[in-house]
Amino acid sequence: MSAHLRFEIADHIATITLDRPDKLNAMTPDMAKALVDAVATCNSTDDVRCLIVTGAGPRAFSAGSDISTLDAYATPWDFRNRADYCDALRACRKPVIAAINGYALGGGLETALACDIRIASASARFAAPEIKLGWIGGGGMAVGLAQSVGMSNAALMLLTGEMVEAPQALSWGLVSEVTAPEELMPRACEIAAQIAQRAPIAAETAKLNLRAAHQMPYEKAVEYERDLQAICFATEDAAEGRMAFAERRAPEFRRR
Repeated sequence: MSAHLRFEIADHIATITLDRPDKLNAMTPDMAKALVDAVATCNSTDDVRCLIVTGAGPRAFSAGSDISTLDAYATPWDFRNRADYCDALRACRKPVIAAINGYALGGGLETALACDIRIASASARFAAPEIKLGWIGGGGMAVGLAQSVGMSNAALMLLTGEMVEAPQALSWGLVSEVTAPEELMPRACEIAAQIAQRAPIAAETAKLNLRAAHQMPYEKAVEYERDLQAICFATEDAAEGRMAFAERRAPEFRRR
């Protein structure tokens, strides 16, 4: 782990905290590698059923990649093929919640977009400011925004680079909820705990199904969903769910 990234697991919930508050939690290559490793751990252990990503301090979720480190890449091709933290989050098989506690700028916004559920503090601010510096985002910015807020709103953010405040982000669908700053992590933990109580294979499959629904033609998406349902129905957890329902008790899911 990086000195500037904290990774904890408790009660089937993993938490990644970007911990560089004096630099608005801007990502260094060392932090990016640590995040990639943390997600790999989440994918490899049955002990993790949900992941929360947040930033340390009251000011920022993340300001994205630390610009001062970008010229360290020997060539643009090395830069293009760097270990990307957004790719890692998109590859996480477990449901991922972004608890956005402040600025989510550039790669920080892409980090949030790579998560499945986004909730924000009332103090959160969002922007794709790369255009002000002469480039564009490369971690899924355009596709993530277009899918979340629609083409016109995405274009407004991408072409101006200007800030969007939390209420506007909520009305556009960029985030699901806006909370008071002190309620953000308790609410994120509450949602994560609810997910952790569900059948883990079903939760992972629902995530896979939702992503496929964005990419497949309608009839193919329904067919794929039916296949995934059949796979889930054959698990021990599904049998436990049916038995628990008949016996009027809470199910005990084991990810089997």
